[in-house]
Formats: sequence, C-alpha cells, structure tokens
Amino acid sequence: MEYYQHDLALVHARGFGQHADRCAPGLLDLLAPVRGGLVLEVGCGAGALTRHLLAAGHRVIATDGSAAMVSLARAALGPEVDVRRLTLPDDPLPTADAVVSVGHVISYLPDAAAVDRALAAMAGALRPGGVLAIDICDLEFGRVRAGEANRGLAGPDWAVITEFSIPAPEVFVRDVTTFVPDGAGAWRRGTERHENVLVDTSLIPALLAAHGVTATVGTSFGAAELPPGMRAVTGVRS
Repeated sequence: MEYYQHDLALVHARGFGQHADRCAPGLLDLLAPVRGGLVLEVGCGAGALTRHLLAAGHRVIATDGSAAMVSLARAALGPEVDVRRLTLPDDPLPTADAVVSVGHVISYLPDAAAVDRALAAMAGALRPGGVLAIDICDLEFGRVRAGEANRGLAGPDWAVITEFSIPAPEVFVRDVTTFVPDGAGAWRRGTERHENVLVDTSLIPALLAAHGVTATVGTSFGAAELPPGMRAVTGVRS
C-alpha cells in the first residue's frame, strides 16, 4: 500500500509540521561536524525539516516514498532543491555525509526484517565520519497507547479523524479519515489505514555496529523529548 496519498499528504503538510520543528535544533547540533556536507533526508514529507537543514547551510537530497509528498515538497522547496521519490528498504541510497529522518518513517515498513534492511542501507550510504540521526517506534510505543481514544483535528481547510488500534504487540494501527474541500463547494472524504511496525530498539546498536556505525538509542536528539515510545537512533560511521 502507498501511505500519504493526495488528501492525507495535504492535511499532513498543513497541520503536522510541529514534530520536525521540535526535532530540528537537536538534529542540527548533531550535524555540526558535517555542516556544509550532503544530507540525505529519508521521508521528507512536504519539506518541514528540509527547510531547517537548508537554512543551516547543508546540501540536501530530500526523499519520500509518497508521490503526493514528493509533489508537495517540490512545490514548497522550489526547483533548486533535489527532491526524489525513494522507497526503503530496496531502492539504492546515494552516498552522503549524513542520513536523517523524522516522523518514524522506517516504522512504516512491513516488518522488522525490512526495518533491519533499511537501517543497514542507511549505514552503508554514509561516508566515513558520516552522521546517522533518525527516529523510530519502539515496542513501548504501542504499550503506552493501549486504549487511546480516537482523535479529531481540524484547520481552516482540512479535518482529520484518527482511530487507533494495537492488533499485536509489534503493530500499531491508525485508521485515518480526512476531509478536504473538493473545489465545488463541498468536502471530499478519504480514508487510509496506516500500520506501523514496532521493534525492540535496544537491538539496533549491535545491528548498526555490524555495518560500521557506532550508535546509541535515546529519547531525544539532544533537545526536545520525542513522544513516548519513540526513540532517537544516532551514530557515526567509522
């Protein structure tokens, strides 16, 4: 399935850039050793984090697996920014001085094996001294949200209702209903089902070490704390 089709991508771009804004200060501090280098951003969405990276002087290849998100990012960032469609874990990654990702992008992969392959691919894309900084959902992400009530949010020209379920300890599901203007005076309703795979993040440092990256797992990128159950994986390639 393809996540973030047109309507949900639009809603996300208009109402959900806060996570990237909160993560940006800590991420930029982590990237200071490679300032001016090439940053590969995985899961750029509509470019919320990309703007911070560019403003800090990094060259960026911004990628996303959603065609709708890629279109929004290109429109928002302009033609001078390299925005590409890229799907983990199998699409080849360009070599970079840093690989970053926020919004638990690799938690959208189908299973833990795919997550491991994506992590290995990210490690392999780093130049010596390169920095890895991503967030990912731990098994705790589901445990702390057990029984969470449905949620509705709205903006001037969008609305979204999200229903949560945990069918297995390693699976967190969002059933998302969107409402956006249809251009003819009414509202269009759309639905998507998002399934996130939850993993034991304590195993990630050993996996990355086997691919040349010394990494740690924490609850922030050094500034604002991540949401409960989400983890920051940061490391450097030897």
